[in-house]
Parts: sequence; C-alpha cells; structure tokens
Amino acid sequence: MRRLTKIAVACGLSVAFAAGPVCAASKKTSEFETKAQNAILMDSGADLVLYEKGADIRIPPASMSKLMTLAVVFRELKSGRIKLDDTFTVSEHAWRTGGAPSGTAAMFAPLGSPITVSDLIQGVTVQSANDGASSSPRGSAGPKRASVKMMNDYARQIGLTGSNFVNPTGLPAEGHLMTARDLATLSKHLIETYPEYYPYFAQKEFRYRDKFTFRNRNPLVWSDIGVDGLKTGYTNESGYGLVSSAKRGDQRLVLVVTGLENKNDRETESRRMLEWGFKSFRPFRLFDDGQQVSEALVWGGEKHYVPLVGDGAIDLLLPASATGAVSGEIVYEGPIKAPIKKGDQIATLKVQSADLAAVNEIPLYAGEDINSSGFAKRGIDSLLVLAFGWLL
Repeated sequence: MRRLTKIAVACGLSVAFAAGPVCAASKKTSEFETKAQNAILMDSGADLVLYEKGADIRIPPASMSKLMTLAVVFRELKSGRIKLDDTFTVSEHAWRTGGAPSGTAAMFAPLGSPITVSDLIQGVTVQSANDGASSSPRGSAGPKRASVKMMNDYARQIGLTGSNFVNPTGLPAEGHLMTARDLATLSKHLIETYPEYYPYFAQKEFRYRDKFTFRNRNPLVWSDIGVDGLKTGYTNESGYGLVSSAKRGDQRLVLVVTGLENKNDRETESRRMLEWGFKSFRPFRLFDDGQQVSEALVWGGEKHYVPLVGDGAIDLLLPASATGAVSGEIVYEGPIKAPIKKGDQIATLKVQSADLAAVNEIPLYAGEDINSSGFAKRGIDSLLVLAFGWLL
C-alpha cells in the first residue's frame, strides 16, 4: 500500500550549509537561459540540481565520455589490481585509431612503446588523448570489448540510466550515447569516490617523453573562478561541450553544457552559469540533524510507528529572493514490516516550493530500531490491514 503523509514546513531565512541529504531543485527556465542545447547545473555536495535543459536527452558525448574510461581506471587503481607505475604497451589499434595517424587529440605515444598508467591518465585528463584512452582500459581490462563491458557495467552500478558506451574514447560510433544528467552524476561520483585521483583533472600541463608539453584543454582550469576539472568534448555531431566543476568555500558545483557552436561559447556559457549558480542560491533549513520529519506505519512490530529522520540536517537551496515557504509529503510502501533497524531507508520526502519548478525528493531513514512483536500482535495487525486498510 502506498502511503502519503502531508507535511508543511517553513525554512529559515539565514542558514549555513549542513552535511546530509538535501532537496534537488530546478530553477524555472523562464528566469535563466543558456545557449547550450543540453545543460545541467548541480550542487554536488548537496546532491541537488539548480538548472537543467534537455538533461535527459541522449546525445553523443564526444570526449566527455572519457570520464567513464577514467572511472574504470581509478577503480582498478583503488582496488590494487593495477598501480600508477605499471606499464602497458601501446597497441596498434590504440596507435592507429587514437594516436598520431588518427589526426585526433593524441599524446603521440609510439607504437609498441611502454607507457605508465600515470602517463596514460595525464594524457587523457590534460590532452584528451585518444591513444591514452584506448590504452588505459585495455591495459586494465584486456580486450577492447571487455573494457567497454566494464564501462557499461560500472555505469549501471552508479545509476547512469541514459548511457551506453561503444568505445573508450568518445570518437563517433553508433549507439555511443550519454545524457547531460549522467555526465553530472558521473562527475560527482569521480569527485567523491576518488579524491586521491581527482587532482589530475586540475593539472594545467603534462610533460611527456621530454618531447611534448600539453596544456589542459579545459579553459576554465586556467581561470580564477575555482574550476578544478573535468573534461572538454567536441565532434561535428555533438558540437562543443564541457563538464566542469568549481569549488568555493564548502560549496561545489558541477556543470555540463553540450551542443554549443564554438569554443568561445563553451567557455563563456560555462563561466556564466557557474557564476550564476554560486550567487543566485542560498540554503534554507528544513529539519535539523536528528529532528523527526514524520513517522511511518509498522506491521508486526513492538510499536505501530517508526520515526523518520534525514541523514543529518535537511536543507533546501532556493533562489536568494525566495520566501522560504515549502510544502511536502512523505511517500513509502507500507505498512513497513518489522524488524526495522535504525538507519534503514524506508521513505522519501517530496518537497515543492512556489519558487521552484521541480518536485524534490529526499531519502528518509528509520530513527530507531523496531523489533518484531509476538505472534498474537502480528495477527491483530494483519486483521487491521484486511479490515481497515491499516487506518490507525
């Protein structure tokens, strides 16, 4: 049975950021626009969306899909299956399709030469090297089709529902698609899961073989607006795109823009959207850390109700001019069967504000243990469900 509990909350007018889950919010597109065909701006730490435009349309991601290639490599490194100083041989496939003969972005690794994992990563993050991208997953996963399977499997594990990978480079291929939302989700995953490797994205230059010095293709890492990643992309089909992330104080934003006409638009739109995101929103407190949001019905427990709380304080980012008044409802499949452990996720808080266009969803957790009751009480609970639909 799907249960709904209406609640009303009013946010304070001056609150600092707090750890824990927060609401996802979408600014009304009538108040802000971008030249990008597809875009999404996310507050990474808060796990919320400030703006989106065509964020769920599947598009060719070009070199931005190399972020998935790097995610696989970082996972292999973190697991200990490979090391940064391990070396792999540049295959003919990597050399021909992504190296010097290809005419695409390359680190010009010689055919058959040994190359370290560290150099491969820098070749991809700084130069967007297709020979580096082709070599990296093949080294850690074996044949190309096995490495691409790893990319797709990993994408599903972290919730990339609109992505399909055909190669590790992002070079044009039928069926090689992502969404702007998936690119933002993947970037957030990289930032939070691999903090030891994330600084590679901010590296401004990469010196390779004492012969080549590559400058980071992401123009915003050279700016003074706090950008420290992540990846550019361009093909004729996809247009110019950029996945960027910037941090100011404790706040981090992740931005994806695609389908722009030229490099200048890619840079100026990205800069403009990040500046807008930092200055246009501020947090409003919904519930303090440990504060009960509501309660859910329990079947077969020592108590009929379990308190619902957030994972820490629950905040909502709203436009700076917002009133702070929001309404919401608790949604869960109930009654919930005991036993229940404190910290189990059992419900969702859906929140909406008059100042925003989106309905925002926040997970809620059991605030205490609820042990199973005896046989007699479970029987009574069953009769109540059958007779009254659990109207307690």
